[in-house]
Formats: sequence, C-alpha cells, structure tokens
Amino acid sequence: MARFLTRIIDGQGVWARPLGDFVHGIVNWLFHHMKPVHNFLNGTWLGHPLHALLTDVPIGAFTLTIVLDVANQRQAADIALVLGILSMLAAAVAGYADYADTDGLARQRATVHSTLMVGALVIYIVSAVLRWGNPVDRTAAIVTSIVAYLILSAGAYVGGDVVYALGNMVDRHAFRSRGTKWAHLDAPADVPEGVPTKAKSGAQTMVLVRRGDTVFALHDTCAHAGGPLSEGHIVDGCIECPWHGSRFDLATGNLKRGPSVYDQPRYEVRRTDTGWEARRAPG
Repeated sequence: MARFLTRIIDGQGVWARPLGDFVHGIVNWLFHHMKPVHNFLNGTWLGHPLHALLTDVPIGAFTLTIVLDVANQRQAADIALVLGILSMLAAAVAGYADYADTDGLARQRATVHSTLMVGALVIYIVSAVLRWGNPVDRTAAIVTSIVAYLILSAGAYVGGDVVYALGNMVDRHAFRSRGTKWAHLDAPADVPEGVPTKAKSGAQTMVLVRRGDTVFALHDTCAHAGGPLSEGHIVDGCIECPWHGSRFDLATGNLKRGPSVYDQPRYEVRRTDTGWEARRAPG
C-alpha cells in the first residue's frame, strides 16, 4: 500500500514541480526579506518546527466538527469549524516559512501537500458559509465538511511523508553517536586562521575554525538540511551554512539564526605529539 501511494504522490510531479518552483521563488524572496519573522515561523525560538505543532489544532478541531455535527450540536460544531479554519491559516503560514528552504523531491511532495491543504481549506470555508444563519437543512454544509476532512487527511499523509520519509525539518544529528572518547582527527597540521576547514575523525566530518591559539570544531553537516558548513562563511562569531543561511555559534554550537531549529554538535580539539585529536563535547 505504501509503495502504491508513493507512486501516486510522485506521479503528481508533472504539475507539482513547476508549481513548486514558482511558489518557492515567491515565498523564498518574501521570507528572506523579513528574517526575524521567518525565524519565528520556523520555530527557531522554540527549538522545534512551529508548523508541526500548529497542524494538530485544525485536525483536532475538524474532527470535533464531524462529531458535533453527528450529535446535532449545531452551535458547537460551527465554533469548532471556525477554530479549525483560523488555526489552519496559522499552520499554513508557518508551513510556507519552512517551504521557503525546501528543495528537491521534498519540495515537490510539499507542493502536493500544500495544494491538498489549500483545497481542503477552501471547502471548509464553503461549509462555513453554508452554515451561516443556522439553516434548517444543514446537509450540504455537513457533506462539504466531510469531503474537506477526507482531503485534509490525504494532505496530512503527504505532509507526514515529507517529514518521515524525506527528513524535511528533522535534526540531521538525531542518531549521531555521543561518545566522548578522544580519537584521531585528520586535519591540516596548521589550521588556517579564521577560515572554515574541513576535517575528519572516524565517521564524523567536522568544520574547524582557528582564532589565535583556539580551534573551534562543529560537525560539518548542518542540522537543518545537511549543508556543508566547511563551505560556509564566518559571520559575527558564527559559521553560516552556505545552503540556507542557518548560523551556529562557533564556541557553543548554539543556533543563532534559522531556518534550522536545532543546535549544532560541538567537538573539543587538542594537539598531541602524534597530531590532532577530537571528541564530542559533553552536554
């Protein structure tokens, strides 16, 4: 079943790719011209994607709408419907903030997801209009809300696929070893001053930046989407990812600017008689 559904989703690429590229161009330009708002909607301040949090509200409200409609609790059902519409709009805005930095197959599937969600939202608004004035016969209003719920469910499935199958907005270091043993670090004998330098310790790739006698080390793979930090730039004591512009404090690995919502793994580095060694910093 999963393979069949995936083929159906990816079969929408004929229209989803060009539409996605067009919409992405607009939202990318828009959000990158108001970076504080972009960071807020990404969830940088929360340490968790805001869109994922907000999507639970409309799904719960719309489910409650169906239950209350069946129970003939008209006023309560209408309130739940309006709450669902408003919270769905909020979730959509946060979703487009994430979409602004989504690429490749994830963008294509996210376009299918957003199209389904916008379609469901429009039908829910139609249902709300049909309920206006509390008509005696609410059949059309209830049927449209049920149709919208089915589309919403399909959109939620595709959205989950973007996250769980493609790892969009998932911490790239969620399963990385946290061992703290010193290990050999393959790095230049003389790390250049203030220049991001790629190094490797076992399976871990790092970015080194030297300032005077201090060498800072973070994992080279950006926690947001896997960009190579060693190809980035130093900005205000931070390493900036070359892909989407996330910034991490060199000394702590703490996130300073999104779209990432996660900190970057930090390493301790020392020089011995046999060369460089590194280990994952505790904490």
